[in-house]
Amino acid sequence: MQLKDLFYKIPLLATSGSMNTDVTSLTMDSRKVGPGSLFIAVRGTLTDGHSYIETAIRQGATAILCEEFPAELTQNTAYIKVQDSARAMGFVAANFYNQPSKKLKLVGVTGTNGKTSVATLLFRLFRSLGYRCGMLSTIQNQIDDEIIPATHTTPDVITTNQLLTKMLAHGCTHVFMEVSSHAVVQERIAGLSFVGGIFTNITHDHLDFHGTFDNYIRAKKGFFDQLPASAFALTNVDDKRGLVMLQNTAARKESYSLQTLATFKGKVIADSLFGLNMFIDEREVWFKLIGRFNAYNLLSVYGTAILLGEDPLETLTLLSGITPPAGRFEQVVSEDKIVGIVDYAHTPDALQNVLETINTLRYTDEQDYMPQIITVIGCGGNRDAAKRPIMADIACRLSNYVILTSDNPRHEDPMAILEQMQAGVSPVDVKKTRTVEDRHEAIRQAVAMARPHDIILVAGKGHETYQEIKGIKYDFDDRMVLREAFAER
Repeated sequence: MQLKDLFYKIPLLATSGSMNTDVTSLTMDSRKVGPGSLFIAVRGTLTDGHSYIETAIRQGATAILCEEFPAELTQNTAYIKVQDSARAMGFVAANFYNQPSKKLKLVGVTGTNGKTSVATLLFRLFRSLGYRCGMLSTIQNQIDDEIIPATHTTPDVITTNQLLTKMLAHGCTHVFMEVSSHAVVQERIAGLSFVGGIFTNITHDHLDFHGTFDNYIRAKKGFFDQLPASAFALTNVDDKRGLVMLQNTAARKESYSLQTLATFKGKVIADSLFGLNMFIDEREVWFKLIGRFNAYNLLSVYGTAILLGEDPLETLTLLSGITPPAGRFEQVVSEDKIVGIVDYAHTPDALQNVLETINTLRYTDEQDYMPQIITVIGCGGNRDAAKRPIMADIACRLSNYVILTSDNPRHEDPMAILEQMQAGVSPVDVKKTRTVEDRHEAIRQAVAMARPHDIILVAGKGHETYQEIKGIKYDFDDRMVLREAFAER
């Protein structure tokens, strides 16, 4: 494609060189530049792409998109100056790949908790409805049966357009995409055309990146502010900031609720460790998912399907047979009926939701004593440190025993993280809490402590199959470690 065509309807501050240059690829990584590349210099949190312009030119870049021209301009290289190169990149990528998002029904899901569950449930539901579908999620990217590993909750916008183009070629009609707050701020959804957006909930998270909770809220809201009038905006009105998300959106405003009037109304009838019984729009349905938080997820998925034109009865029938996503309240049960639950809960609100659900459901008439809850919990390194003592406090208040352990320490000292968590343990809870840095050993000790029917919650990593330490990812799967520990019993 010619360079001038890539910048259709994009405001330019200045240009230098020929805009008739042919462009064969786009990249913001100078290591991936080749002959015919348009190199996009983006200012990131750790590096500034403007520092690599000369490297990109040496490697064959024919054009440079930037916010500031270099001191010396190279002959036979085109330069384009814009106000915000990250935002311009989104529209350039959409033009380069011939606007794939406009040819699909692209639905975005945002919120602190539930994004992965909602996106995965929608993907599975619409495949059951007979559609070819794509998914962009924390767990994985997927095109029907083809799984593509995910490195970010929301990929960079060039990768997203590449994947959407591939989905179109495969015959996909619907795509369900997690939209993180980082992605909104970093313009990773710029240039994409959504037919709908879903808001799940918002609690304190990622303050290491956003700085304040207000900034975090504005980032989430930024997604809805970008939706066109042709789209729908579906919000959880039981969340106290649910209506805030809709304040400036041009999209059609819709809602779902378990507590008040809404477009889509639900009610939990019964909940157990093995399923959830609900009324949704006056129909009684049993689901394989567990917990009140999943009642909200199911309700948002149902509402989205109806807004996309699906039949209510068929939607509920198929939704009732869908299993939860990997690492979301996923159960591993021992031969002597110890129930292991692996969950991605890595925020205070998510951890509290999971533990409150377990507390509500842990006793049945088949048991002659109240099962203990043993929680294994850690906090990730190089992330919001303020939540560490809060997470430990929640675990202690809602569990019989707690083992504080390492999560993904990344570049931090694991014991320093654990010391910050220990600060949240009240004096009355000290006796029921222990600290075991090695996560494998922590899970093994939890299993050794447990009696039949006890419940072990291993929280924080969920679907992840690695543990990141000092920049290296080591094989580690909570589910596999639990199974091995159960086998040792």
